[in-house]
Amino acid sequence: MVTRPMQEDTLSRNGSPPFPKRSTIGVLGLQGDFDAHRRALEAAGAEVREVRRPDQLAGLGALVVPGGESTALLRLLAPRKMDEAIVAFHRTGGVLLGTCAGLILFAKEVASPGQPSLGLLDVTVDRNAFGRQVDSFVDQGRLRLNGTEVETEMVFIRAPRIRRVGPEVEVLGTWNGEPVLVRQDRIFGATFHPEMSPQSPFPQWFAQQVASPQAIAPLGQAAGSREDITP
Repeated sequence: MVTRPMQEDTLSRNGSPPFPKRSTIGVLGLQGDFDAHRRALEAAGAEVREVRRPDQLAGLGALVVPGGESTALLRLLAPRKMDEAIVAFHRTGGVLLGTCAGLILFAKEVASPGQPSLGLLDVTVDRNAFGRQVDSFVDQGRLRLNGTEVETEMVFIRAPRIRRVGPEVEVLGTWNGEPVLVRQDRIFGATFHPEMSPQSPFPQWFAQQVASPQAIAPLGQAAGSREDITP
């Protein structure tokens, strides 16, 4: 495996026009690297709003739940009833993206060790499966976006591992042959941090998905799904 040290994020705007207001993307700003997501999405031309209360979800096309500490995130969500609000947001048509801790929060089953989750995404994940903070690394992986495979940088920081994907879950990204980016209709989950790679095509692609509702498949109609993947 070829790796290199992580470098500071140096994202800048690419001059793209803002997406329509209906496709404003919220970033949960309670804990973790939410500001990096904001910068990445704004660089892709999207309008972004930080979200800390349920009422701030109104009018959004999508919500990003960033990486951080999943147990701390759970403790912060409950008093604000943000956990219930996120579930309701999805059920009423909102798109969700969870990276690292966000993926753990969305997963149907969490192991190593187990913990509660929202159970929205039919995957099983192992927490901190790549090791501790000192074991973080950057490597090349592959994404399949719009039917085309591309190689891109992937940043892994105390990352979870996807051990199982359900029959309606589509694998959109792999690293060393294992799933690292998945989608189940309007829910996306990544074990890596696309917001930390300035050249990653994912933030702009995701913003375009949100801006084009027809690009998000109806519930239960994700294509190319695979039930079990063993790393």
